[in-house]
Amino acid sequence: MSIFEDIKDSFRQPNNTLKQLILINVIVFVVLIVLRTILFISENSGLYNVLMRYLALNSEPTYFFTHPWTLFTYFFTHEGFLHILFNMLNLYWFGQLVREYLGDKKLLSLYILGGIAGGVLYMLCYNFIPYFADRAAVSLMIGASASVLAVVVGAATLLPNFSFNLILIGPIKIKYIAAFLVLLSISGAVGDNAGGNLAHLGGALVGWIFVKQLQRGNDIGRPVHAVTGFFSRLFTRRPRLKVTHRQTAYSRTGSSGSASSSAGYPGKPSQSEIDRILDKISTSGYESLSKEEKQKLFQASQKD
Repeated sequence: MSIFEDIKDSFRQPNNTLKQLILINVIVFVVLIVLRTILFISENSGLYNVLMRYLALNSEPTYFFTHPWTLFTYFFTHEGFLHILFNMLNLYWFGQLVREYLGDKKLLSLYILGGIAGGVLYMLCYNFIPYFADRAAVSLMIGASASVLAVVVGAATLLPNFSFNLILIGPIKIKYIAAFLVLLSISGAVGDNAGGNLAHLGGALVGWIFVKQLQRGNDIGRPVHAVTGFFSRLFTRRPRLKVTHRQTAYSRTGSSGSASSSAGYPGKPSQSEIDRILDKISTSGYESLSKEEKQKLFQASQKD
């Protein structure tokens, strides 16, 4: 099977959001490398700069208003190899946790909301805070760091005592990893990459708010679910309707069969289970819940 077939299969598979996000970032990175090489060799480097202006987020408000899509394209765009490598490694490690406990929809909305928040904070600071406004008349930003830090902080807020085994260091709780990355971004907000680090902080804030709101039963990612669901339905082929006259077991059971089929949905915990979990939280706190209990609680809070 060719590489292109592997990529197509990855996007056809359901519940494969983490792999799809990484693939989109890598594909854009590879395409830009190839284009940059071709254009520079052919002495058309100016065309590459024009292309990047259509992908990068510009701090100039008038330019942004005519290129609003850059608020989304910037967090799928990278130029440096180490930049994309560290971003994708962190997205994979921490995204696995978010995906396992909250599901693919929550991971996607967390990634997108983190990127948007990072871009908005970057533009606000570069237009309303004199220190940043005086540094450059025009500033461009690319990279998924804000989105990734939203996932990192979201995972650390959800499972603060979960540990990763780091080379030469050993096991360390992810809440300390997230805190280190946030402090690194705060210290870098007055450095050469001030705009990027400001965006990191916007993503980190969204990651914390996102999970805290989920724990209160509020999903701030619902607008993202609605938009992505709309486009997914738009590009998904509808199955052909099949007419059959065969009597099914459901139609023979009558009212009793109907009751049994609507007793619960697959993966949805019963009300008695939720009550038990809520009692446990009130008695021992959220951290006392097991992995399965946390999954059930978030499944119950999700309204499709």
